[in-house]
Amino acid sequence: MNQEYRIIQPPLDPADCFVSTCIRTTGATSRPAPSFFSRMLWSWSGPVSAQPRSLSAPQAFLSDGSLEKFGGGCGSSHSLQLARGAKINGSEVKPGFIIMRKGRITQVLKTQHTQQGRGGATIQVELRDVQSGLKSSERLRTGEAIEKVFVDDRPYSFLYTEGDTVYLMEPNTFEQLDIPKSFFGPTAAYLTDGMEVKVQYFDGKPLSATVPDRVTCTVTEAEPYFKGQTATPQYKKIVLDNGLQIMAPSFIVAGDHVVVDTAENLYLTRAKD
Repeated sequence: MNQEYRIIQPPLDPADCFVSTCIRTTGATSRPAPSFFSRMLWSWSGPVSAQPRSLSAPQAFLSDGSLEKFGGGCGSSHSLQLARGAKINGSEVKPGFIIMRKGRITQVLKTQHTQQGRGGATIQVELRDVQSGLKSSERLRTGEAIEKVFVDDRPYSFLYTEGDTVYLMEPNTFEQLDIPKSFFGPTAAYLTDGMEVKVQYFDGKPLSATVPDRVTCTVTEAEPYFKGQTATPQYKKIVLDNGLQIMAPSFIVAGDHVVVDTAENLYLTRAKD
């Protein structure tokens, strides 16, 4: 019996879904090797002569050979966004990422790279279970395969914070959304009026939120700087207008505007006026 396999490749934009290849076989049904279809979606659509039908239950072979199923047809904009299976190295994990750990969906809150002699480099990560809200710490190897969960990033404008709740507005519909402040993790300190933030949705529900990777802050406190006081670059503690303390070059003074890496609380450069 003639059969047709439809191969679906995730495009750069997960909302798009397209057929890239068709493989026809004769005889008994046989699944191609998982290694060949790693990170591809497939579905048997019946005899070749039959009218092709839409994919009602997309499936994906992961790089470890396991088979994943996802709800929704190919016409669903979320069918690929909810697909799991993107493998990244431990060294690529950053705050704000959504990853699978021990069968649970978790949000990465903090990362810290460490070197352990002959043991090699590792990354200490702080995680939040998106369902229970419980936090935990784990140590990842830099070359360890980590499963990153595809989520639907939606833009919102920050309105205000009340207690442990953050209020946002959808820029097109002007509908308001309230989410726990904990969704932002430590980066909640960078929230300012009108800031564009991203809320990560999974299965139609918000599970985390992120601020921009870089923001401009005003320095409220810093020790005075005297030219020629040292021949080598020196760093000192400064206080930002959100109350956070970070290290910055000695020439930074109160009133300066600085660009900060929100994930690492790291000074990047002095902002241009």
